[in-house]
Amino acid sequence: MPAQKILIYPHPVLKKMCRPVPAIDDEIASLVADLLDTMREGPGSVGVAAPQIGVSLRVCVVDVSASRLGKENNHGQLVMINPEIVARQGAALMREGCMSVPDYTGEVERGTDITVRFLDGSGHLAEVTASGFEAVAIQHEMDHLDGILFLDRIVSLKTGLFRRKNYK
Repeated sequence: MPAQKILIYPHPVLKKMCRPVPAIDDEIASLVADLLDTMREGPGSVGVAAPQIGVSLRVCVVDVSASRLGKENNHGQLVMINPEIVARQGAALMREGCMSVPDYTGEVERGTDITVRFLDGSGHLAEVTASGFEAVAIQHEMDHLDGILFLDRIVSLKTGLFRRKNYK
């Protein structure tokens, strides 16, 4: 499947609550393939959520294994359908960016350790406990499913939002 065009804020789809996936079928398998291809093509991307490519369904993908921040602590490629966080511990600030908000990064507070339950790409129930950068990436992508952007979680507009350097 080809990489899809990423919607850019303020596109209205990015602010909508996504619908749960009722069943894993060929349409969902195609969506997952599109998300994975889009994630791989995105510069520095470690995840993509369905609304970022214009689909209001609760599906996202995360893979921090190639990132220097997640290389040592990750579960590899995660396909998450109807994900829900069932446990969250700790809190830390981390600078985040987003392909849907390409000009900016900001300081966001996230849980440092989470447990997330979801259906995988085959429709099997899975549960993963993630920490560090992987936990942050999962929370970021899951926020997209609720119509929340990292901009909505910036801890301080005075000190937390920065224009990316060398952005063209």
